[in-house]
Amino acid sequence: MTLAEVAQVLWSAQGITDSKRGFRTAPSAGALFPLEAYVVIGNVEGLAEGVYKYKPDEHELVKGRGGDVRDKLAVAALEQACVRAGAIAIVFSAVYERTTRKYGDRGVRYVHMEAGHAAQNVCLQAVSLNLGTVVVGAFKDDEVSKILNLSDEEHPLYILPVGKI
Repeated sequence: MTLAEVAQVLWSAQGITDSKRGFRTAPSAGALFPLEAYVVIGNVEGLAEGVYKYKPDEHELVKGRGGDVRDKLAVAALEQACVRAGAIAIVFSAVYERTTRKYGDRGVRYVHMEAGHAAQNVCLQAVSLNLGTVVVGAFKDDEVSKILNLSDEEHPLYILPVGKI
């Protein structure tokens, strides 16, 4: 994949659509934005292998760790070959407290709905760029958290491998 394709796919997931109000491409209950987006880079022109966190406000990537960890992520995803084969894998995590402090237990539902909206945006953007993707929900949370070095408040929800078809 190209860096421009990665940027476009990540923008579709969580990009800023209104800089004054901070709105994003996926709706969020109360505009609380509980999702975090990470990308595991394996095969992208002009971008080193590693785990990066997407920062929507700056539309930039911040490197968390180096090296190609797609194999480790695939193992954590119950050996799903698509996770290993994708040029990248986008991982959504959630900080539930951002939403539950306002909406209580019902906020968990809103967070899951938001993850679905963001994942759908990735799928639609991938199709428009002639890329392939699939949603993966079967994985060992603790292993994914360790691979991505997630904070204790973050919980992995979704893995979306993306690549050329």
